[in-house]
Amino acid sequence: MIDSMPPLPKLHRFRPRLLDALQGYDRPRALADIGAGITVGVVALPLAMAFAIASGVKPEQGLFTAIIAGLLISALGGSNVQIGGPAGAFIVIVYGIVERYGLANLLISTAMAGVLLFLMGLFRLGVLVRYVPLPIVIGFTNGIAVLIALSQVKDLLGLETPKMPADFFAQIHMLATHADTTRLAALGIGLLSLALVVFWPKTYAMPTAPATGWQKARRAAAHVPGTVIALVVTTLLVLLLHLPVETIGSRFGGIPQTLPSFELPEFSWATVKLLLFPTLTIALLGAIESLLCARVADNMTELPRHDPNQELMAQGVANFVVPFFGGIPATGTIARTVTNVRAGGTSPIAGMVHALTLLLVVLLAAPLAMHIPLAALAGILLFVAWNMGEWREFSRLRKFSLHYRVILLGTFFLTVIFDLTVAVEVGLLLACVFFIIRMSGLFRVQPLAAEQAAALPPGLQVFEMFGPLFFGAVGKVEALQHQVQPGSHTLVLDMHRLISLDTSGLDALEQLLRVLRRRQVRLMLARVNEQPLSLMHRAGFDLHLGTENIVPSVAAACAGASPPSVPS
Repeated sequence: MIDSMPPLPKLHRFRPRLLDALQGYDRPRALADIGAGITVGVVALPLAMAFAIASGVKPEQGLFTAIIAGLLISALGGSNVQIGGPAGAFIVIVYGIVERYGLANLLISTAMAGVLLFLMGLFRLGVLVRYVPLPIVIGFTNGIAVLIALSQVKDLLGLETPKMPADFFAQIHMLATHADTTRLAALGIGLLSLALVVFWPKTYAMPTAPATGWQKARRAAAHVPGTVIALVVTTLLVLLLHLPVETIGSRFGGIPQTLPSFELPEFSWATVKLLLFPTLTIALLGAIESLLCARVADNMTELPRHDPNQELMAQGVANFVVPFFGGIPATGTIARTVTNVRAGGTSPIAGMVHALTLLLVVLLAAPLAMHIPLAALAGILLFVAWNMGEWREFSRLRKFSLHYRVILLGTFFLTVIFDLTVAVEVGLLLACVFFIIRMSGLFRVQPLAAEQAAALPPGLQVFEMFGPLFFGAVGKVEALQHQVQPGSHTLVLDMHRLISLDTSGLDALEQLLRVLRRRQVRLMLARVNEQPLSLMHRAGFDLHLGTENIVPSVAAACAGASPPSVPS
């Protein structure tokens, strides 16, 4: 009957945070957002190109992704301050997909992942991403950081090698066999870039006395991101000293000084079937990264907390649109979001200004990018990889349980050696297995204390149940039949502390009932809680047991205890 069908799940309303943020929006906030957006745009410029190159695609694809996805995620998202664009976490994933399936199939996977992300938000699945265990997140994040660092060794050393493979051990072998082609000029540029990014923000101390002109200039320079300083300094060195290093221009021919054009990738259903796992990987990683980033931003501001479902829908729209302009997967980015918060951003306007800033740079200054040395970008990405990993967790492992250590290290090594999909699948499986083991350990069946048991009528035994009775703990119920003493005519199970019961646990109770009836022993249940009692009623177990055998207290069981009248 149609009337008996359960109601459909309520869909999430599509309402971008921008609409709420603009209420009461004033000039001071607008100026703060514009300033923050320009700052983030400057920070995002080298990162967008570096992430694209490391992913095996052209640098302009990273810029177009930052522009289009950044604009859409800010305009349609559920966070006031989150900045979207290409992310370091996607480098390994994108590179592997391009190597195995080709660029066209990467674009199709990204678009399909966008559809999945939108549906996740629409059906209110944003909260489920928070249930991914922490050791899995730390494990794959650290694993991706290692792979990012490894992928940059070639450009950092200026090695003359064929295209790097996606496999970890194959990369190690290729780097080792071509180590003799190291260029000291490239290594010097890369290390200088890394040093500038690391130490530049720390070279300036704010003076307490009235500032002179020189001090004001130093103060202004200190606010320029270290990544920009690294690019400018290393590019000038390469141009002035004519250093023999590879640049964006020598490898890619520069960056086009035009807007991205709309283009449909080749599509076929046969291809879609092959791209199932890449699509799921992009969607899963995008969801996890964006919502983790939004939570970090929430903890840094007093602004309203983000809407996870709206954020996923915005991520879905962005990832569906960018492939048609040659873009790569996008998500929320922690480094740029933190920069936005610290620069004073208060609304999605800042993220939109960041995208427009990048667009102006592409239209006005794209030809200058052809002189940027790839070794400098490698140095920047090494810094990104270091900041991305939570390395202190390895030293703290001894403080945690064996389960935690196995999940974290297993996810880490599987990410490095195989890929993220395998790592997350195995990590979740291990987490589920260990959770079952841990929960089964919480369930106990124990007899009454000796002094309490002594007060019971002859022939009656009482056992207390504690915790959840589910499929992982049924063995403890099955063992009860061996604890029934000879001469007993009634077994009472006190379920006051039984917090939940599943169908496997109920089946174990049914098996116990059959065994006890064959032995002429009556089974009674005392103080049954609402959830177990509801399941017993729906399954008909209460009728099979006999409603007179479900009593409100152990005292009531003692008063009505007697052998079963009719054996089954």
